[in-house]
Amino acid sequence: MTPDAIAAAGLRLHQSGAVATITLDRPDVRNAQTPAMWRALAAIGAALPEETRVVVLRGEGHSFSAGLDRAMLAPGAAGEGVETVADLLAMEDADISATIDAYQQGFTFLHDPRFVSIAAVQGYAIGAGFQLALACDLRVVTSDAQFCMKEAALGLVPDLAGTKPLVDSVGYARALEICATARMVDAAEAVEIGLAQAVVPAEELDATVAHLVAALTAPMAGAVSETKALLQAASGRDLDEQRRFEREAQVRRFRELARLQGGDGGS
Repeated sequence: MTPDAIAAAGLRLHQSGAVATITLDRPDVRNAQTPAMWRALAAIGAALPEETRVVVLRGEGHSFSAGLDRAMLAPGAAGEGVETVADLLAMEDADISATIDAYQQGFTFLHDPRFVSIAAVQGYAIGAGFQLALACDLRVVTSDAQFCMKEAALGLVPDLAGTKPLVDSVGYARALEICATARMVDAAEAVEIGLAQAVVPAEELDATVAHLVAALTAPMAGAVSETKALLQAASGRDLDEQRRFEREAQVRRFRELARLQGGDGGS
């Protein structure tokens, strides 16, 4: 996508070497999300350079994302020719499912083992905002952060690929309670139950994320991506399967190290 198209979707993209920073840039509506934004996120993810090792997701202003833009729920409220969630109501079931699948791609690309994804969460992360943060591997939050899975209160379910990472992070019972009650989870609780890795004052968020990015890019790229892939799949394998995948990954690492020591190229 061109920078103008990315901006029109309410996003900014900055690539600096191995680090891509994606900023939700609609601070006037607390970075409320739209179908255009989800499609743009998917396009950005598909076009990230091969050398990308870390992707940082953040929100402009005082909130990460307050969730779905409510104008997306009212037919015609967003203007003529603007894709809205309300459009789904007029579709056949198969078309609704296919459209949601396209929206989900704006979240699932963050699971790619080529890079580690970090959500830098300040203020509200509600509904789709919560799910975008959950799509990331790691979450660093400010002390004023508030998470909420608001969908049940609207008669809906979380459908932007957030249910699995939520269960993986906090367990089934806690995930059910958070989703079914649509209650707020503050920063302290988020760290306590495993939703976030660290909570910091707002003025320290940038420095904390920068330090984490530096730590993640210090090891060889292959070692980190192979480790991420192993850990992502670990819960779905038995011990013997996981041991086999560890061995296979280590063989690849040994081969790359031997190649590098032989002077055949960089990492």
